[in-house]
Amino acid sequence: MHLWKLQCFSVLNSEMPCVTAEQSGQLRAAGSSAVLAHAPSAQSSASREWECLLGPSYPAEPSFLMLPWSFLAVPSLGSSFPLLLWSVVAVLILVFPVFYSGLNFIDLMVRQGNIDNPPKTPLVPGFECSGIVEALGDSVKGFEIGDRVMAFVNYNAWAEVVCTPVEFVYKIPDDMTFSEAAAFPMNFVTAYMMLFEVANLREGMSVLVHSAGGGVGQAVAQLCSTIPNVTVFGTASSFKHEAIKNSVTHLFDRNADYVQEVKRISADGVDIVLDCLCGENTGKGLSLLKPLGTYILYGSSNMVTGETKSFFSFAKSWWQVEKVNPIKLYEENKVIAGFSLLNLLFKQNRGGLIKGVMDKLLNLYNSKKIKPVVDSLWALEEVKEAMQRIHDRGNIGKLILDVEKAPTPLMANDSTETSEAGEEEEDHEGDNDNKERMPFIQ
Repeated sequence: MHLWKLQCFSVLNSEMPCVTAEQSGQLRAAGSSAVLAHAPSAQSSASREWECLLGPSYPAEPSFLMLPWSFLAVPSLGSSFPLLLWSVVAVLILVFPVFYSGLNFIDLMVRQGNIDNPPKTPLVPGFECSGIVEALGDSVKGFEIGDRVMAFVNYNAWAEVVCTPVEFVYKIPDDMTFSEAAAFPMNFVTAYMMLFEVANLREGMSVLVHSAGGGVGQAVAQLCSTIPNVTVFGTASSFKHEAIKNSVTHLFDRNADYVQEVKRISADGVDIVLDCLCGENTGKGLSLLKPLGTYILYGSSNMVTGETKSFFSFAKSWWQVEKVNPIKLYEENKVIAGFSLLNLLFKQNRGGLIKGVMDKLLNLYNSKKIKPVVDSLWALEEVKEAMQRIHDRGNIGKLILDVEKAPTPLMANDSTETSEAGEEEEDHEGDNDNKERMPFIQ
């Protein structure tokens, strides 16, 4: 789960030089253990074999990859496989050692293959992290070596070193810890985009959010509190209610008939439904919308029910989704939408839009109106147990991987079974960098 340390070499012309086994040995002897490389064009047969060996490239154009030296002379491709080496001072990228990485439910879905077009293995998971800038390109403006930063990455965040385009990197406020920074980008940008860019949240509106105790759910609750008279309905596992009861207006058990509970309080329903569950909750959410209300699907966690990908769970979730009738939407004045932050960033090239949203969010943070909720810190060696905690919906807020943290010994055995662990979590106030994980495995 480690990424190799980085040292780059510049090429002054645009030709594709050949790196032979002898040359790679000379470079390695010079003290480097990896290079930043540009893959062949997507049309070439070599590119397809390259992808088969190394997994998906990052970013798509150009294809920068972190390579161990063993890949510089690939036997099946010959000892002079062409690589275009780039100097890190020649392009708009930053390099920084990772201190903390965020762990999201999408990571669990990637591991199980429950996403469209899953990347080829081997790969380094993770989409967000925090650290200190170690190297930057000559064309990079606004950053300096030594800056504290957080970043989105298209995989590779669970690593010791990250190399990423500058458009996905943001400075960490002085009062924000590194662990909070790793918990900030995915959750708060997702919540903000859905509430304000898609659903146009305004004063006096009402919001229903599922998984209110999770990272996005808590971000939604905090952002709603910045607008006057917004009513927040939330669903969550019953053992989380005591910890999150003050963050939402009305809280229901995730297994209860929340539709009737919401209508008992608000007969007309709600203005916004934020659904990360999918399945039967899609129809329920649409039924709860007021006229001109917006239903937003941003996940499908109901498809994750076991340790591995389940065709039954997928088929059940698909079957339970209410078939949307466009005429009915038109007649009832309802809006149905979807939101994927990672696709918006890495496939639809909306980095500039996300930067503007991050600026607004950081202003809210500096005004003490929002604050990331960190559930617990985990060593890289404990990623199995951390993923199990997310799988069992045991977290309140965000789970963070600490690159330098030593594993915490288990209290009794190596079981990863969890139940109502959320009641035992520590208070989230104070410096999360110094907080030790309370073992939830009993």
